[in-house]
Amino acid sequence: MGAHPEFRQLRGTKIMRKNLLLTTTALMAAVAFAATAQAGGRTASQQTAAEIQDLKARIEALEQQQADQARVEQDQAIQEQARILKLEKGGWWADTSISGRMYWNLSNIDNQHNGVDDGKNGFAFDAKRFYVSVDHKFDSVYSADVTTDFQYSSAVGATELFIKKAYLQAAWDKAFTVRFGATDMPWIPFAEGLYGYRHIEQTVVDRTKFGNSSDWGVHIMGKLLDGDMLQYQISVVNGAGYKKPNLRTEQPDVEGRVSLNLGDFTVGVGGYYGQLGALHSDTVYNDATRFNAIAAYTGNGIRLGVEYFMVNDWSHVTSAGSDKGNGYSIFGSYQFDPMWSVFGKYEHVTPYDEFSTATAREDFKNTYYNVGIQYSPVKIVDFALVYKHDAGDNGFFGDGNGTIGGTAFAAGNDGDYDEIGLFGQLRW
Repeated sequence: MGAHPEFRQLRGTKIMRKNLLLTTTALMAAVAFAATAQAGGRTASQQTAAEIQDLKARIEALEQQQADQARVEQDQAIQEQARILKLEKGGWWADTSISGRMYWNLSNIDNQHNGVDDGKNGFAFDAKRFYVSVDHKFDSVYSADVTTDFQYSSAVGATELFIKKAYLQAAWDKAFTVRFGATDMPWIPFAEGLYGYRHIEQTVVDRTKFGNSSDWGVHIMGKLLDGDMLQYQISVVNGAGYKKPNLRTEQPDVEGRVSLNLGDFTVGVGGYYGQLGALHSDTVYNDATRFNAIAAYTGNGIRLGVEYFMVNDWSHVTSAGSDKGNGYSIFGSYQFDPMWSVFGKYEHVTPYDEFSTATAREDFKNTYYNVGIQYSPVKIVDFALVYKHDAGDNGFFGDGNGTIGGTAFAAGNDGDYDEIGLFGQLRW
């Protein structure tokens, strides 16, 4: 490794100074010699010789002093160079990384409610999500992460900034890792990893708002068997999602998942139990539950999978009555070229399959699908031309695309949401 630029500059300056001193001393000796020579006589010659010897001794002393000083200064320069290199390569930032991700689209939306235009129809550029993450590794066991979530809120007409993840991780063993704080929940991020096109649309549980992707609590996870064949996660959380970090609830909620990887095939089941962030002061009538299952193949450029969920009492935790809902999703994609892929997804959901307090809702059906082609010029950038359709029959329902369907729960009171445009993501 070459010397640091600051060290090379310091060493050059010292050499120049030494040479200048020696040259000056020699010139003085020459002048003295010439002067005494002109004075003439043996006595003058002897005196001059003595003076030369004295000058030589002085020069030798000066050279020794210069050499000693040079060694001291060289040692100091080496120490300074080592300090600078340590600053450049070491410090807490050496184990800290910053990353980010943005989901965006440039599209046109046509959303109809029983023949009436939705007020948010039209053309726009939309930054749906923007995440910035800071990760720090303390040692081989302990690490931390903070991830911010930027999004636009139509409720306040402005952008909002949330903390989506903020946790301390203790990786005591591959089979037993604990995260304290807000982090990925067991099901939605797991399903997103198999689906692979989160920047186009949420997975079915997330889109229909029957789950949270992140929440505050204690999360235990691990990988077991050869090749990490068996994986699990259990999260004990507040139940209201990452946007409400200081929520005091009557009891914690629990979500869990176990999955099995068999080569390119993955199967997983999961569940949720709790009160969805009901406060201590709330009257609780029911505990909400959710069952999940998924099976997928991801290999040879192909993604093909099916996901199913069933919920109970999701709308009747703090109100009397009961409800049931269910839905499924079929997704697939094919990367036919290193830079090109085609994809699609179909979902059918009956969120109010049973609804004791409003039986008219039981006839509501939600149908969703998308198709598209994606271009990925580099690993961290994707562009996709997409068409999305989201429909509600015999009523209305709120999902990730807004209010879908008609204006009342009645037969024939329908609505359709159509969106076409350029969707993408960037990561670093």
